[in-house]
Amino acid sequence: MISEQGRILERLLSGDFICEISDEDGWRYLKQSANFEAVDQYLATLNRSLSSAADGQVFFAAYRTLGDSERKVLSSQFQEIAAGLLPLVEWLLLVQQSSGSDVPVTQGSTIRSNELQSTIEDTPAYKEQLAKIARYRLFNSNSVEVVGQLNLVFKRLTELGYLMKPNPDKLIYIATGKIDYLYEVLRFIDETEALSLAEQAESAIQQGSLL
Repeated sequence: MISEQGRILERLLSGDFICEISDEDGWRYLKQSANFEAVDQYLATLNRSLSSAADGQVFFAAYRTLGDSERKVLSSQFQEIAAGLLPLVEWLLLVQQSSGSDVPVTQGSTIRSNELQSTIEDTPAYKEQLAKIARYRLFNSNSVEVVGQLNLVFKRLTELGYLMKPNPDKLIYIATGKIDYLYEVLRFIDETEALSLAEQAESAIQQGSLL
């Protein structure tokens, strides 16, 4: 039987993000300094380090040193993340706006699909926003119905680790710490590249145009 450390190492090396929502037992394990050091030392043998984001609330494996092969992997991963940034930001803004909240979606936020669907169906502007978001390559939806578009978006975000569906029989999703990691990526890009992706996404929603 695999140990808890072994289970966590497998998740980290597969690219998973461990937080209180996605893996509470693993998160609590890594919050203990002795366990953190033990996992980090093992990862070091594989040219990895145990890294954290969102003030230590999210854990993931990162490369220690970068050679040509590591740079190729990171380049591919960054391109994948970058390609999904705008759809993700627009989606997060849509959820926040449709809920009437001033607080962005963060780790632990609950999203009720039925409530979101009702609000979007009752608001033409939100319907247009969702339809545009669902057409992005990240989701690639061909559905013309709100329910079909939402189902695909939720399914994809769950597959990517941004959301969890604790009860398979209920249409309730919980945001994981990977969303908080996404915000850190956005801040890093804004600070280093001055792209202001969040502002671009909000402007795109208001103008109804693809960027």
